[in-house]
Amino acid sequence: MAKNKFSKDWLHQHINDPYVKMAQQKGYRARAAFKLLEIIETEKLLRRGDIVVDLGSAPGSWSQVARERLVGPGGVIDGRIFALDILPMEPIAGVEFIQGDFREDAVLKQLENLLEGRAVDLVISDMAPNLSGVESADAARIQHVCDLALEFSRAHLKPDGALIVKAFHGSGFSQIVESFKKRFKRVVERKPKASRSNSSETFLVGRTLKA
Repeated sequence: MAKNKFSKDWLHQHINDPYVKMAQQKGYRARAAFKLLEIIETEKLLRRGDIVVDLGSAPGSWSQVARERLVGPGGVIDGRIFALDILPMEPIAGVEFIQGDFREDAVLKQLENLLEGRAVDLVISDMAPNLSGVESADAARIQHVCDLALEFSRAHLKPDGALIVKAFHGSGFSQIVESFKKRFKRVVERKPKASRSNSSETFLVGRTLKA
């Protein structure tokens, strides 16, 4: 019974969510688009000519935002967007999608071939692991996902590049922030307006790699 009530409450909240309505109006695949929009506007990130990698990209709303930012006069994309996910993703014009697990060498090699030796300006990751409700296990899973994005960034970002990842407040969060501070000169936490108030999600932005 409680589960049914939770499902109904969630559905009611979802249907009446202004960001869900705005996402539908603007053609975004998910309301998460507005989270990225607010972060890149606040942090003044993502400009034409940039190379962007979207880790865990499906359903594609973050890639859609990146594409909008890179479109120049005449609708031509100035820059490159590479999106990766284990799940399939509907094509987005101008976004180069690789279906696979970027932890696997073959998938990473595919991306590196597309990059052709160029370093990346911005890595974005809205990835979240499947959570079990067991705090210690979930903390380890969340940290693992953030560490993967950090390692990828360390290997592929430009020295003045940036990384945006989704994390969650709670057990293990301070360790994730610490690992960011070891890698980046500037680290900030962002809770965009489109983040639901009852959600513990917080986005971390790391800028300028430490030598």
